Amino acid sequence: MYRSGHYGVALLAYAPVLFVLGSLDRVVAAGAGLAVVLALTPLPDADHDLPLISHRGVTHTLLFAGVVGVAAGGATWLLASAAGLAVAPAQAVVLAVGAGGAAAFAILAHLLADALTPMGVAALWPASSKRYSLGVTTADSTVWNVGLFALGVFATAAAAALAVQVA
Repeated sequence: MYRSGHYGVALLAYAPVLFVLGSLDRVVAAGAGLAVVLALTPLPDADHDLPLISHRGVTHTLLFAGVVGVAAGGATWLLASAAGLAVAPAQAVVLAVGAGGAAAFAILAHLLADALTPMGVAALWPASSKRYSLGVTTADSTVWNVGLFALGVFATAAAAALAVQVA
């Protein structure tokens, strides 16, 4: 997938989360989660610029999603604690879990988008090198990339609008 397709899949996958958080009046959490997901969705493709790392290798695995989630959660906990943003340690933990979850979600959305292509992803590496693919489109398909982006924008807007009505 190209960047627009990755963003589309991420938006489409996050729309239900946005709806639930918005309808629970957790608007800041919904918006922050969306920002983290959109910021980190392209991260696995940093492997294009890294020597000795093949494309759709280690950065396209569940292991990488876990590492990114833990790193984002840990950084958020440290920043929230150091900046005094959290009144109690429990609040820092909640912020950290939310940020870590959103970060891991972003990587998983990226993997899902790449799994739509024939090349697929070896999501279970290092336990298995088997590649998982739905094979429904090529990565360079303009129709799929633009279509997924448009669908993701629509789903996100619809989720936000419905959450406002429910809340």
